Amino acid sequence: MSLARPILLLFALIAGVLAGPAVAQSDPDTLRPLINELADGKYDQTQKQIEALAATGDPAVAPALEALGEGDLYVRKSDGLVFITKKDGKGYKLTDPLTLETAGEAGRREVSKIKVNNKLRRVIRSALGSLTLRAPDPEVRRQAAEAIFKAQDPDGIEALDAALAAETDVGVRKVMEEARAAAVLNSGMDEAQKLDAVQTLSDMGNRDALSLLLATQASTEGAVRDAAGRAIVKIEKSIAAWDAAQNIWYGLSLGSVLLLAAIGLAITFGVMGVINMAHGEMVMIGAYTTFVVQELIRTSAPGLFDYSLFIALPLAFLVSGAVGVAIERGVIRWLYGRPLETLLATWGISLVLQQAVRSLFGPTNREVGNPDWMSGAFEIGQMTITYNRMWIIVFAMLVFTGLMLVLKKTPFGLYTRAVTQNRRMAASMGIRTPWVDALTFGLGSGIAGIAGVALSQIDNVSPNLGQGYIIDSFMVVVFGGVGNLWGTLVGAMTLGVVNKFLEPYAGAVLGKIFVLVFIILFIQKRPRGLFALKGRAVEA
Repeated sequence: MSLARPILLLFALIAGVLAGPAVAQSDPDTLRPLINELADGKYDQTQKQIEALAATGDPAVAPALEALGEGDLYVRKSDGLVFITKKDGKGYKLTDPLTLETAGEAGRREVSKIKVNNKLRRVIRSALGSLTLRAPDPEVRRQAAEAIFKAQDPDGIEALDAALAAETDVGVRKVMEEARAAAVLNSGMDEAQKLDAVQTLSDMGNRDALSLLLATQASTEGAVRDAAGRAIVKIEKSIAAWDAAQNIWYGLSLGSVLLLAAIGLAITFGVMGVINMAHGEMVMIGAYTTFVVQELIRTSAPGLFDYSLFIALPLAFLVSGAVGVAIERGVIRWLYGRPLETLLATWGISLVLQQAVRSLFGPTNREVGNPDWMSGAFEIGQMTITYNRMWIIVFAMLVFTGLMLVLKKTPFGLYTRAVTQNRRMAASMGIRTPWVDALTFGLGSGIAGIAGVALSQIDNVSPNLGQGYIIDSFMVVVFGGVGNLWGTLVGAMTLGVVNKFLEPYAGAVLGKIFVLVFIILFIQKRPRGLFALKGRAVEA
């Protein structure tokens, strides 16, 4: 009860702001006499004037009604005009109740307080609720109904009934019906009304409804209690199903991140057999490229910020790809066929790259902003979908599709597949395998760079960014099948979903340990992964 009053006032004021055009079109000559008449007569007459003000449906009268309830509404004796007042020394500051503009000062003997009792205060609360529930803006009406739902205020039932009779917006009407049901369950209304309210909340089917029904079950008896129990079971099943769907969504989201991080590794590992421990640093370089692009845009062309990611994507690909080619030409090409030395060399390169970034940008996290089109979220049922995660899933699928087209439809893709299946035969047919190796390593590193662009939108950009994904990336590649892109896709999504279902029970760290143990056992049975590459050299 005590909470309802300030909440209703808040939405009355919001209505006054958001419904500005309606207030501007109000006729002061009509409203002002109604406000001035609050000072005439006794309590019964004041109640009639409050109801008359509420009947106008004009949010402009809300400040006057609130001031009346707080005891801050006074009438000036000389002309009978009513003002909102505030004590100022020995007198009062006067405020126009409609325009809220300063209207001068008055001494204590020049004004008289308009008195109210508890009954009138209840009438005022109902009037304020009615004003917001009938505001011109549908969003204000929705917020007012939601406030009544949270407060479960029985005093709002009458206002809700009046508002429901006039409501035309289907969505707002539904929220009003749910608010009325919550208020009814907290009132002394008859059993039939409460059974209807239980049914309404059962159809609502979310956690807020479940909380109200649990309280109802604990505080009532008979048919209402039984109906609440059945509704609780129904809602709990619905919530469990939506929770599972939410976990699948989170898993696909994590899987798309793993796919972006691992897909470049799948190429280099599959074609050259190189265990590249510096792959995570290619991701890091892409993220820092995004940071540099956004910093330049912030200082030079702020209006382009929403396009910063589109600018950063090709640059991150080129920068990371160039670093990858340099690593392959400078170090890795001398170590083919020596996996242990390759692993140690790329690990050392990863440390060098991390320290280089620390020297250039510092050891602390760097801020990379979300463009407007990647900010916010929306709901499907009881699932919350954030735009940044949704776009990363879309982006991962586009990268996957584009890479498949490159490998299937271009001469470079043909050479890459030939080298993957039988390096010696490809070389004997005139394919320059060192050239394929360098470009393939550059391609894998470039894709890791654009993965860094995506990861910068959901993770901290720091020198250690890539380290958090390198082990997971290797698990995805090994589980899916070395060098097989379809295996990488299936492996990433599978591990992402499994991780999200394990985390609530085992925790994030223990969940990853379980996944690692599963992969070790799986590889014992299928050493080549889910989708093993085929070819004479591979089979040999």
